[in-house]
Amino acid sequence: MSYSVAINKAWEEFVKLNPPKELAVKFLADEYSVNIIGKQVLSLSCNVPAKEYVAIIILHFLAKKLKGLPALTGEWLPFREFSGIEGYFDAFKKRSIEPILRKYGKNPEAILAGLDKLPVKKAEGGDVGIVVQAFEQVPVLVKLWKADEEFGPDANIYFDRSVTSIFCTEDIVVLAGIVASQL
Repeated sequence: MSYSVAINKAWEEFVKLNPPKELAVKFLADEYSVNIIGKQVLSLSCNVPAKEYVAIIILHFLAKKLKGLPALTGEWLPFREFSGIEGYFDAFKKRSIEPILRKYGKNPEAILAGLDKLPVKKAEGGDVGIVVQAFEQVPVLVKLWKADEEFGPDANIYFDRSVTSIFCTEDIVVLAGIVASQL
């Protein structure tokens, strides 16, 4: 899938903000170098260009950061409670919730193993909960519930209410999918 229109638009909007020629940003377990002149987002851990959808998320985050990130509200909301998600929930579920359930549904505690490479801390809620620091000021809460006699296993992803001041709905779906793929 080509993201050429979206990546060009992201660069165009970002350059309008007159950012420094070179920036670095931490995203999940990696640090990225953003070169304005070469219009390149480079993973510093592997020294390869970021995938286009990752570059778009990074550029959108940095654009908001240059304008000023909102303060965290401390109010966790599931994706379903955000406005304007019509048409996006199925993609959100398919890209983020379902992969987490496939991997950890039978053993939710397993999500706690091997997370030392990610900026994660254990959280309250569900049978198991973790908070992943996706970007500065962008925490993502993942909760899992064990199956019982009545219900199968369940999982959900929550965001601080402020995330909608940083990202559009489509970006939140992509962000959740990236976080899920890293777990």
